[in-house]
Amino acid sequence: MKNICSILCFTFLLINSTNAQTQVYELRVYELEFFQSAEILHAYFEKALIPALNRQGVKSVGAFEEAGGALPKKIYLLIPHEDITSFQNSGGDLLKDEVYRQAARPYLTADPATIPYKRINVSLILSTTGFPELIAPANAGLFELRIYESHNEDALMRKLEMFDHEFAIFDDAGLPMVFFGKNIAGDQIPCLTYMLATGLLEENTRGWSNFLQHPEWKKLLAQEEYKDSMNDITRIFLKSLDYSQL
Repeated sequence: MKNICSILCFTFLLINSTNAQTQVYELRVYELEFFQSAEILHAYFEKALIPALNRQGVKSVGAFEEAGGALPKKIYLLIPHEDITSFQNSGGDLLKDEVYRQAARPYLTADPATIPYKRINVSLILSTTGFPELIAPANAGLFELRIYESHNEDALMRKLEMFDHEFAIFDDAGLPMVFFGKNIAGDQIPCLTYMLATGLLEENTRGWSNFLQHPEWKKLLAQEEYKDSMNDITRIFLKSLDYSQL
Protein backbone atom coordinates (compact mmCIF):
# COMPACT_ATOMS: atom_id res chain seq x y z
CA MET A 1 0.00 0.00 0.00
CA LYS A 2 2.87 2.35 0.84
CA ASN A 3 4.50 1.80 -2.55
CA ILE A 4 1.20 2.37 -4.35
CA CYS A 5 0.64 5.64 -2.50
CA SER A 6 4.22 6.72 -3.29
CA ILE A 7 3.69 6.05 -6.99
CA LEU A 8 0.39 7.92 -6.98
CA CYS A 9 2.02 10.80 -5.11
CA PHE A 10 4.84 11.03 -7.67
CA THR A 11 2.39 10.86 -10.57
CA PHE A 12 0.22 13.55 -9.07
CA LEU A 13 3.14 15.87 -8.35
CA LEU A 14 4.48 15.42 -11.87
CA ILE A 15 1.13 16.25 -13.43
CA ASN A 16 0.42 18.99 -10.90
CA SER A 17 3.67 20.80 -11.66
CA THR A 18 2.62 21.39 -15.26
CA ASN A 19 -1.16 21.51 -15.21
CA ALA A 20 -1.95 22.78 -11.68
CA GLN A 21 -4.57 20.21 -10.80
CA THR A 22 -5.56 20.39 -7.17
CA GLN A 23 -8.01 17.96 -5.64
CA VAL A 24 -8.15 14.18 -5.48
CA TYR A 25 -11.60 12.65 -5.00
CA GLU A 26 -11.89 9.39 -3.11
CA LEU A 27 -15.12 7.73 -4.19
CA ARG A 28 -16.09 4.77 -2.00
CA VAL A 29 -18.97 2.46 -2.86
CA TYR A 30 -20.21 0.20 -0.06
CA GLU A 31 -22.18 -2.76 -1.40
CA LEU A 32 -24.68 -3.74 1.29
CA GLU A 33 -25.81 -7.19 2.35
CA PHE A 34 -29.41 -8.16 1.69
CA PHE A 35 -31.88 -7.92 4.59
CA GLN A 36 -29.37 -6.41 7.01
CA SER A 37 -29.58 -3.06 8.77
CA ALA A 38 -26.93 -0.53 7.78
CA GLU A 39 -27.50 1.64 10.86
CA ILE A 40 -24.05 0.96 12.35
CA LEU A 41 -22.44 2.15 9.11
CA HIS A 42 -24.57 5.29 8.89
CA ALA A 43 -23.78 6.10 12.53
CA TYR A 44 -20.08 5.60 11.84
CA PHE A 45 -20.16 8.01 8.90
CA GLU A 46 -22.25 10.63 10.66
CA LYS A 47 -20.71 10.60 14.14
CA ALA A 48 -17.13 9.45 13.56
CA LEU A 49 -15.69 9.47 10.04
CA ILE A 50 -17.11 12.64 8.50
CA PRO A 51 -16.45 14.83 11.59
CA ALA A 52 -12.88 13.46 11.73
CA LEU A 53 -12.34 14.21 8.03
CA ASN A 54 -13.63 17.73 8.66
CA ARG A 55 -11.05 18.12 11.43
CA GLN A 56 -8.40 17.14 8.87
CA GLY A 57 -9.57 20.01 6.69
CA VAL A 58 -11.66 17.92 4.29
CA LYS A 59 -14.79 19.87 3.39
CA SER A 60 -18.07 18.93 1.71
CA VAL A 61 -18.00 15.17 2.22
CA GLY A 62 -20.86 13.66 0.22
CA ALA A 63 -22.89 10.63 1.34
CA PHE A 64 -25.47 9.18 -1.02
CA GLU A 65 -27.70 6.25 -1.77
CA GLU A 66 -29.03 5.29 -5.18
CA ALA A 67 -32.34 6.83 -6.19
CA GLY A 68 -34.86 4.08 -6.91
CA GLY A 69 -34.87 0.46 -5.86
CA ALA A 70 -31.64 -0.91 -7.34
CA LEU A 71 -30.26 -4.06 -5.70
CA PRO A 72 -27.95 -4.71 -4.01
CA LYS A 73 -28.25 -1.43 -2.16
CA LYS A 74 -25.14 0.73 -2.09
CA ILE A 75 -23.87 3.69 -0.12
CA TYR A 76 -21.60 6.17 -1.91
CA LEU A 77 -19.09 8.28 -0.02
CA LEU A 78 -17.33 11.14 -1.84
CA ILE A 79 -14.28 12.54 -0.04
CA PRO A 80 -12.61 15.57 -1.69
CA HIS A 81 -8.96 15.56 -0.56
CA GLU A 82 -6.95 18.69 -1.24
CA ASP A 83 -4.18 16.66 -2.91
CA ILE A 84 -2.71 13.15 -3.11
CA THR A 85 -0.63 13.71 0.02
CA SER A 86 -3.75 14.54 2.02
CA PHE A 87 -5.32 11.30 0.82
CA GLN A 88 -2.18 9.36 1.69
CA ASN A 89 -2.03 10.81 5.23
CA SER A 90 -5.74 10.63 6.01
CA GLY A 91 -5.87 7.04 7.26
CA GLY A 92 -2.95 7.51 9.61
CA ASP A 93 -4.38 10.78 10.90
CA LEU A 94 -7.62 8.98 11.75
CA LEU A 95 -5.75 6.52 13.95
CA LYS A 96 -4.14 9.42 15.83
CA ASP A 97 -7.52 11.12 16.40
CA GLU A 98 -8.76 10.01 19.81
CA VAL A 99 -12.15 11.68 19.34
CA TYR A 100 -12.59 9.66 16.16
CA ARG A 101 -11.45 6.43 17.81
CA GLN A 102 -14.00 6.79 20.59
CA ALA A 103 -16.86 7.74 18.27
CA ALA A 104 -15.96 4.95 15.83
CA ARG A 105 -15.66 2.24 18.50
CA PRO A 106 -19.08 0.57 17.86
CA TYR A 107 -18.15 0.17 14.18
CA LEU A 108 -14.48 -0.71 14.62
CA THR A 109 -15.21 -3.39 17.23
CA ALA A 110 -18.26 -4.87 15.46
CA ASP A 111 -18.22 -8.61 14.79
CA PRO A 112 -18.33 -9.89 11.17
CA ALA A 113 -22.04 -10.67 11.35
CA THR A 114 -22.83 -7.04 12.25
CA ILE A 115 -20.92 -5.34 9.42
CA PRO A 116 -23.61 -4.60 6.79
CA TYR A 117 -21.56 -4.54 3.60
CA LYS A 118 -19.96 -7.21 1.41
CA ARG A 119 -17.16 -5.05 0.04
CA ILE A 120 -15.92 -1.51 -0.50
CA ASN A 121 -14.90 -0.42 -4.00
CA VAL A 122 -12.68 2.65 -4.12
CA SER A 123 -11.78 4.95 -7.01
CA LEU A 124 -9.33 7.85 -6.95
CA ILE A 125 -10.12 10.70 -9.31
CA LEU A 126 -7.70 13.52 -10.14
CA SER A 127 -9.26 16.91 -10.84
CA THR A 128 -8.34 18.81 -14.00
CA THR A 129 -7.40 22.38 -14.86
CA GLY A 130 -10.80 22.89 -16.45
CA PHE A 131 -12.61 21.96 -13.23
CA PRO A 132 -10.00 21.99 -10.46
CA GLU A 133 -12.18 21.96 -7.32
CA LEU A 134 -15.46 20.51 -6.15
CA ILE A 135 -18.39 22.95 -6.12
CA ALA A 136 -21.02 22.25 -3.47
CA PRO A 137 -24.46 22.75 -5.07
CA ALA A 138 -27.29 24.74 -3.53
CA ASN A 139 -30.63 23.00 -2.97
CA ALA A 140 -29.80 19.90 -5.01
CA GLY A 141 -32.38 17.12 -4.84
CA LEU A 142 -30.85 14.76 -7.39
CA PHE A 143 -27.25 13.91 -8.23
CA GLU A 144 -26.14 12.21 -11.41
CA LEU A 145 -22.84 10.32 -11.34
CA ARG A 146 -21.36 9.56 -14.75
CA ILE A 147 -18.34 7.45 -15.69
CA TYR A 148 -17.04 7.62 -19.27
CA GLU A 149 -14.75 4.78 -20.34
CA SER A 150 -12.30 4.96 -23.24
CA HIS A 151 -10.67 2.14 -25.18
CA ASN A 152 -7.13 3.32 -24.41
CA GLU A 153 -5.16 6.16 -22.82
CA ASP A 154 -4.98 8.26 -25.98
CA ALA A 155 -8.75 8.14 -26.39
CA LEU A 156 -9.21 9.21 -22.78
CA MET A 157 -6.79 12.10 -23.23
CA ARG A 158 -8.81 13.30 -26.22
CA LYS A 159 -12.05 13.01 -24.24
CA LEU A 160 -10.54 15.02 -21.39
CA GLU A 161 -9.51 17.69 -23.90
CA MET A 162 -13.02 17.68 -25.31
CA PHE A 163 -14.43 18.36 -21.86
CA ASP A 164 -12.41 21.55 -21.62
CA HIS A 165 -14.92 22.92 -24.15
CA GLU A 166 -17.95 21.27 -22.53
CA PHE A 167 -17.94 22.88 -19.08
CA ALA A 168 -19.51 26.09 -20.38
CA ILE A 169 -22.11 24.05 -22.27
CA PHE A 170 -23.16 22.29 -19.06
CA ASP A 171 -23.66 25.71 -17.45
CA ASP A 172 -25.70 26.99 -20.38
CA ALA A 173 -27.81 23.82 -20.41
CA GLY A 174 -28.76 24.09 -16.73
CA LEU A 175 -26.69 21.10 -15.55
CA PRO A 176 -24.52 22.34 -12.64
CA MET A 177 -21.37 20.27 -12.18
CA VAL A 178 -20.15 19.17 -8.74
CA PHE A 179 -16.79 17.63 -9.64
CA PHE A 180 -14.90 16.30 -12.64
CA GLY A 181 -11.68 14.36 -13.08
CA LYS A 182 -9.59 11.55 -14.50
CA ASN A 183 -9.61 8.24 -12.65
CA ILE A 184 -6.09 7.31 -11.52
CA ALA A 185 -6.98 4.17 -9.51
CA GLY A 186 -9.93 1.80 -9.31
CA ASP A 187 -12.19 -0.02 -11.75
CA GLN A 188 -13.10 0.84 -15.35
CA ILE A 189 -9.80 2.55 -16.15
CA PRO A 190 -9.09 4.29 -18.50
CA CYS A 191 -12.03 6.52 -17.62
CA LEU A 192 -13.18 9.87 -16.30
CA THR A 193 -15.86 10.57 -13.70
CA TYR A 194 -18.07 13.56 -13.00
CA MET A 195 -21.18 14.51 -11.05
CA LEU A 196 -24.11 16.79 -11.85
CA ALA A 197 -26.67 18.24 -9.44
CA THR A 198 -30.24 19.33 -10.17
CA GLY A 199 -33.48 19.74 -8.23
CA LEU A 200 -35.74 17.10 -9.73
CA LEU A 201 -35.46 14.45 -12.43
CA GLU A 202 -37.44 16.71 -14.76
CA GLU A 203 -34.72 19.37 -14.47
CA ASN A 204 -32.07 16.79 -15.27
CA THR A 205 -33.99 15.59 -18.33
CA ARG A 206 -34.56 19.14 -19.54
CA GLY A 207 -30.91 20.00 -18.99
CA TRP A 208 -29.69 17.08 -21.08
CA SER A 209 -32.11 18.01 -23.84
CA ASN A 210 -30.65 21.53 -23.80
CA PHE A 211 -27.13 20.11 -23.85
CA LEU A 212 -27.69 17.83 -26.83
CA GLN A 213 -29.28 20.66 -28.81
CA HIS A 214 -26.59 23.20 -27.92
CA PRO A 215 -24.83 24.51 -31.07
CA GLU A 216 -21.40 24.36 -29.42
CA TRP A 217 -21.93 20.69 -28.53
CA LYS A 218 -22.86 19.90 -32.12
CA LYS A 219 -19.65 21.58 -33.30
CA LEU A 220 -17.56 19.53 -30.87
CA LEU A 221 -19.27 16.32 -31.89
CA ALA A 222 -18.34 16.93 -35.51
CA GLN A 223 -14.62 17.41 -34.85
CA GLU A 224 -12.45 14.53 -36.08
CA GLU A 225 -9.97 14.69 -33.18
CA TYR A 226 -12.69 13.69 -30.72
CA LYS A 227 -14.00 10.75 -32.73
CA ASP A 228 -13.99 7.40 -30.87
CA SER A 229 -12.77 9.01 -27.64
CA MET A 230 -15.36 7.21 -25.49
CA ASN A 231 -16.92 3.75 -25.76
CA ASP A 232 -19.08 3.26 -22.63
CA ILE A 233 -21.11 5.26 -20.11
CA THR A 234 -22.16 4.38 -16.57
CA ARG A 235 -25.00 6.56 -15.28
CA ILE A 236 -26.19 6.47 -11.65
CA PHE A 237 -28.79 8.69 -10.00
CA LEU A 238 -28.13 9.43 -6.33
CA LYS A 239 -29.84 11.21 -3.47
CA SER A 240 -28.18 12.69 -0.42
CA LEU A 241 -28.34 10.96 2.94
CA ASP A 242 -29.41 13.09 5.90
CA TYR A 243 -25.85 13.62 7.14
CA SER A 244 -24.33 14.36 3.74
CA GLN A 245 -22.51 17.67 3.38
CA LEU A 246 -23.52 17.90 -0.29
